[in-house]
Amino acid sequence: MSQNRIGMSTVVVDDDDVSTCANCGKGEEESGKLKHCTACMMVKYCSRDCQIAHRPQHKKECRKRATELYDEELFKQPPSAEDCPICFLTLPLFKKGWRHFGCCGKVICSGCCHAPVYDEQGNKVDDEKCPFCRRTTPNTDEEMLEREKKRMELGDAIAIYNHGNYYSKGTKGYPQDYDKALELWHRAGELGYVEAYCSIGHTYDGGGGVEIDKKKAKYYFELAAMKGDMLARHNLGVKEAQKGNFERAIKHFMIGAKSGHNESMEKIQQLYSLGILSKDDYTKALRNYQAYLGEIKSVQRDKAAAADEDYHYY
Repeated sequence: MSQNRIGMSTVVVDDDDVSTCANCGKGEEESGKLKHCTACMMVKYCSRDCQIAHRPQHKKECRKRATELYDEELFKQPPSAEDCPICFLTLPLFKKGWRHFGCCGKVICSGCCHAPVYDEQGNKVDDEKCPFCRRTTPNTDEEMLEREKKRMELGDAIAIYNHGNYYSKGTKGYPQDYDKALELWHRAGELGYVEAYCSIGHTYDGGGGVEIDKKKAKYYFELAAMKGDMLARHNLGVKEAQKGNFERAIKHFMIGAKSGHNESMEKIQQLYSLGILSKDDYTKALRNYQAYLGEIKSVQRDKAAAADEDYHYY
């Protein structure tokens, strides 16, 4: 959504709409089809000249409504994560709960990664094979990088994001190059990997190789949050709480809890213990969080967690 700027939408008024231009008062019979103000969608204009002329009168009301519309989008519950392509259960939120395979580009839950792999005849095969495409997993960084490069050529957002991380940290034989990292993260975000926007937000928030810009950081955290990144949403909630904006903070944490973000649930508990959150809202958040855990749990995922004391998927 465009904010604080003049724009014309392509929304066309219905034939039976009798509204008039907010500036000159002409109806469609005189001026043709009217178009909405893109920021607030409340008024219509017959031309860009009329919109510019009316801006001083409309600006305050427009910005107020644009902010309301933006918040409606910001505080929507995002869609749930995709399903594991093998067990068809919702993929866990945390990275330790799933793995991206550079051979086929599939994201597979750790439960299915931990499970035995069988061939087409039902015979158990080498555990070091992809659970989906059965290709042998790479033994060296060089092999892994070559596969990721091929995935990048195919537009694999996670492979692109990973290479952004390598440039950001100067690992895997790559030079530290923050500009290149940001370029790859932007590309990954545009291709749908929302964690990339969260990484961009962290970069501007802490000045990782770029000048600190809190406004840009907030923008990218909000973009990531609206697309389903719960770490970005948690960061927004913490920042709102630090400013004393508890109503907005609670909205962020409630969404995070419903999406299974345990740190957001911990914040909900803290706010309840401080008397800032009502018992009803605390109960609602806890039920939603537990419902999420029920959706992602499986026997195989529990076995994977038991096999690695450092591993958790919720």
